[in-house]
Amino acid sequence: STGELLRKEIELNTILGRQVRDIINSGELVSDDLVLKIVRQNLDRDHNKKGWILDGYPRNLSQANSLNEVLNEINQPLEVVFYLDIPEEVLIKRLLLRGRKDDTEETIKTRVDIYKKTTEPLIQYFKDLSLLEYIDADRDLKTISSDIKQKMA
Repeated sequence: STGELLRKEIELNTILGRQVRDIINSGELVSDDLVLKIVRQNLDRDHNKKGWILDGYPRNLSQANSLNEVLNEINQPLEVVFYLDIPEEVLIKRLLLRGRKDDTEETIKTRVDIYKKTTEPLIQYFKDLSLLEYIDADRDLKTISSDIKQKMA
């Protein structure tokens, strides 16, 4: 996931990692440009792999456009985008069960509102590119995982 990439850069104590750490510690969001630099660096580093799975990225139309440009430059275009569709009330219940300190009903609802404003437009964006695959996420994890694997084959 993008969060894991950011944490990895922080742990490696790279220049980008130190920038990310300072931004996160100040309570700010990491800019689209900085996230793209880190994603690109990891894609370049792993260019011999058969492909990648990007979890939670892109999160907005600007990131999607930038990512497409980078992937086209390295001749690794997106092949499929999964949309895990789940009713909001089920999502909130599942997130509350994770037991994370920052998972209160209020913070989750704030994140859902941000998702609706900035991330939800990506559904139509990737649908228009014929890349979107719907996944019914209101099922057990094993069934969801099987559905994704089947659609990747």
